[in-house]
Amino acid sequence: MPYQPMQGTQQGQLICGGCRTLLVYPQGASNVRCALCSTVTSVPPHGTEMAQLVCGGCRTLLMYMRGATSVQCSCCHTVTLAIDTPPAAHINCGGCGMTLMYAYGAQSVKCALCQYVTSI
Repeated sequence: MPYQPMQGTQQGQLICGGCRTLLVYPQGASNVRCALCSTVTSVPPHGTEMAQLVCGGCRTLLMYMRGATSVQCSCCHTVTLAIDTPPAAHINCGGCGMTLMYAYGAQSVKCALCQYVTSI
């Protein structure tokens, strides 16, 4: 679901090209500077269909062009098969505020950083 406005807002999301953090940016931006590592990541053209998956090697969140059959991780170089998965949604952790991703239909999501369980 990256690069699409989040529910009720005019924002998009992408993965930082430096530290792989999920970045949220205002629609219309052409570049986003990461607050953690200062890397500037280009925003793809509007309408670009992107998807995301977790690397099978190092568990890094990867983004890729929808329709690809496999994705090579830029961190550990593991090739992970890109299988169509149910859509995901995002919510902020009720404990620490980190953006969390969860599968539609989930009733709650547990934060990997602070272990707080946020109800959906």
